[in-house]
Amino acid sequence: MTVLADVERAVRAAEPHALVEAVRGALVAAYGVTSVQLYLADYGLTVLQPVDFVTHPEGALSLNNSAQGRAFGSQEARERQVRHGEAVDHHLPVTVRGERLGILTVQLPADRSTADTVEELTRIAELLGHEILVADRDTDLYQRARRVNRLTLAAEMQWELLPARACTAREYAIGAQLEPAYAIHGDNFDWASDADELTLAVTNGMGEGIEASLLTNLAVNALRNARRAGIGIADQAALADQALYERHRGAAYVSTLLLRFELDTGRVEAVDAGSPQLWRQRGKTVERVEFDAQLPLGMFEESDYVAQTFQVEPGDRLFFLSDGVYAAVSPRGEVYAERALARAVSATSLLPAAMVPRAVLRELAAHRETESTDDALVLCLDWFGRQKDEGERS
Repeated sequence: MTVLADVERAVRAAEPHALVEAVRGALVAAYGVTSVQLYLADYGLTVLQPVDFVTHPEGALSLNNSAQGRAFGSQEARERQVRHGEAVDHHLPVTVRGERLGILTVQLPADRSTADTVEELTRIAELLGHEILVADRDTDLYQRARRVNRLTLAAEMQWELLPARACTAREYAIGAQLEPAYAIHGDNFDWASDADELTLAVTNGMGEGIEASLLTNLAVNALRNARRAGIGIADQAALADQALYERHRGAAYVSTLLLRFELDTGRVEAVDAGSPQLWRQRGKTVERVEFDAQLPLGMFEESDYVAQTFQVEPGDRLFFLSDGVYAAVSPRGEVYAERALARAVSATSLLPAAMVPRAVLRELAAHRETESTDDALVLCLDWFGRQKDEGERS
């Protein structure tokens, strides 16, 4: 515990841009480590970028073909003997509440590479992840390290709007991804939970570029404002609808799928106000969950919205898709939702929720066979349900 306490004090006392240096100094003193390097996953989830290019100038590592990438995918600490040396590299996931940020690689002298030490380093990597999220408020260092290309202004706004790319709780696990990652403009997702419920929204602002991003920003913040006032999702949609109509008078609107999950029962309320779709994998069956279509937010003045209900069961996997996914067409004219979507869902059934969206988007790219500038959003939610303990059941 002394080492963990020393590292925690050092990291929390460090400047926001100097977290890795603080960890490095503490680990050199405690274990005689020979190197410490932090890699962060880029926006496209294709590579791991070193935060410190000075000590690691060779650049990005593949998420698919590197030891660090394999540790990122498995979310398990991995080790590798250093060639021609008496040292061992340990690759440790940097993850916060299911959000996979990157990998911390620590090179230990072979005689210090013990199970107890690795356990302490794993906890230090988790601590570092929490501190990075706090430091992001005050430095651009970690944001710069996440990008292999420059983001468009619209994409910058969209990524800043997101809650995270993944989240885990006792009752559910969420993973989501936007493409094209560096030029997204209208698609977005949002969620929030408390002790009793999870609220989730998938939105798609009409138009292109910064106009679509501005429209989506207004819609998401209007929904958040209403949600934080403690009102139901039908009224959340109505208030966001009014905010958009007052600004654009029906000339611009936002398609939205809005849901509220009761964590204790699995009962779900849904408002379908536009194009995002919900698909469910239950056992080996993949099917669309359809709702009564209601007007997109902001299309007409003072639209009324009604919530419908359905039930999720433990083991259900839900997919929330934008039209850039389910309506994509192959060169032979096959719409993705006709057959290819079900194949992709089945092919990814063994992956954790955080890894599913990127895998489905890879399948989508193969289906299209050509690059596309259309927004594509995939959000995967695994429902575990709230299991009552023995005392509660009796």
